[in-house]
Amino acid sequence: MQRAGIPDAETLRALGADAAYRKQLDHGEKPHFIWYYVLVMALQGRPWNDCKGAEKTALRARFDQIVAEAKAARLNRTDLLHPDLETALDMLGVVPKRG
Repeated sequence: MQRAGIPDAETLRALGADAAYRKQLDHGEKPHFIWYYVLVMALQGRPWNDCKGAEKTALRARFDQIVAEAKAARLNRTDLLHPDLETALDMLGVVPKRG
């Protein structure tokens, strides 16, 4: 959490589970449904395995949406590429040209 800029429990509570998990993905954490699920349950003050049925299905859909949005945002960040790789991809038309 600290690597993602979430230094304490107060900040985590203020962000909420979805935004906090998204920040973790943005900082390189690999997607893992159980970690997201545990985070949501913990912030609700519930046991990690308390969610079942339709509630768990809805939680999985939220998780999938957060992961998809994070992946799409990462694909659009050309600043993450090495300059030589970016140049090669530009020439191939894979990465939109800047400027």
